[in-house]
Amino acid sequence: MARCDCGADSGPLGVCADYYHAILAEEQGDPGMYRWHAVVVCAYVLQHPSAGRGKFLDGQFRLLQLYAHQGLDALLRLQAHQVARNNHRARSGYDMRPLTPYAPLPAGGPPAHFRAAFTGLPVSDGSFVADGHPPYGHRIHAVAEATLESWAELLDPGDHHEGQAPHPG
Repeated sequence: MARCDCGADSGPLGVCADYYHAILAEEQGDPGMYRWHAVVVCAYVLQHPSAGRGKFLDGQFRLLQLYAHQGLDALLRLQAHQVARNNHRARSGYDMRPLTPYAPLPAGGPPAHFRAAFTGLPVSDGSFVADGHPPYGHRIHAVAEATLESWAELLDPGDHHEGQAPHPG
């Protein structure tokens, strides 16, 4: 059995990258599934930092903490706020203030293993949402929590920030 670089065993679709690309493809035609897009991307690149861009990992770690602490609706509101600020007419740029209460990405990562990874996501009849959007959201939430938990183990005790949930759940 092949192992992914995040430490997970491969699943029926292959390694995590195969799952990630299948999720991205499926969510393009499913607005209900697409609601978790940012969570999927943040969790994936934090479990597989070589797939992301280093300069964005800190922001993605903080976004995932915001999601775990305040929920999907809060993350979607922040995304809408950022899109509006980044509008070519507004030219305001991103507002990082909502993320300042959360811990920065710990040094010394990535973690070697996550208790939940993309290869553990069930696929039925070629779909990740065959049993509905709420169960899919719960599974993505579990992957996000596992991602934060493993990264939080690398935090120094002095890195705790107000509002942060270092061990979400």
